[in-house]
Amino acid sequence: RVTWPREEVDARLKDIMKAIHKQARETAEEYGTPGNYVNGANIAGFVKVADAMLDQGVV
Repeated sequence: RVTWPREEVDARLKDIMKAIHKQARETAEEYGTPGNYVNGANIAGFVKVADAMLDQGVV
């Protein structure tokens, strides 16, 4: 079991949230709905699952 100090947890969470925000924003722009974070997040999630399915040979 690994224990992290509070500062480490906060720093890692902040980095993760920044990456999620960036991915949602960029995906929304890429698919023609700039500024729509819901669309960006949904599309990015779908693409991630679709890519994983292709990698696994499911599709």
